[in-house]
Amino acid sequence: MKHWLVKSEPDVFSVDDLADCPDQTRYWKHVRNYQARNFMRDEMQVGDPVFFYHSNTDVPAIVGLAEIASEPYPDPEALNPDSKYFDPKSTVDEPRWFLVDVRLTARLDDPISLHEIKEHATELGDFPLIRRGNRLSVMPVAQDQWDYILSLKAA
Repeated sequence: MKHWLVKSEPDVFSVDDLADCPDQTRYWKHVRNYQARNFMRDEMQVGDPVFFYHSNTDVPAIVGLAEIASEPYPDPEALNPDSKYFDPKSTVDEPRWFLVDVRLTARLDDPISLHEIKEHATELGDFPLIRRGNRLSVMPVAQDQWDYILSLKAA
């Protein structure tokens, strides 16, 4: 089992939007970075825990907990010429872009802010979210980092 962090701007898709989806589940779409795609396609597994993170907001923060709810599958928008996410090099037989479904397991009443996470940078080591220049919307979280971040909720 691996652990993940997924980022979304709350005015695009928020934790509340996920909560409003049927079964609190929806596909994680519009990933157009190869490294993030590879994480989704090659490494994410059903049941993997996920931090849901709001980015590009006044207080960037982990706002919810979720889990991977499906195996990866081809992104249909990559095949749709009317979509802004169309990729002419993606085909039904050789898709380039993939999705996974994400299911909300808990909203955090008290989000864990980026500021708070950065205050614990020493304990978190090479945590991708606070690594300089890392802008991925999907990133792995080591087990010890996951546990430490969750412990901040209990503090």
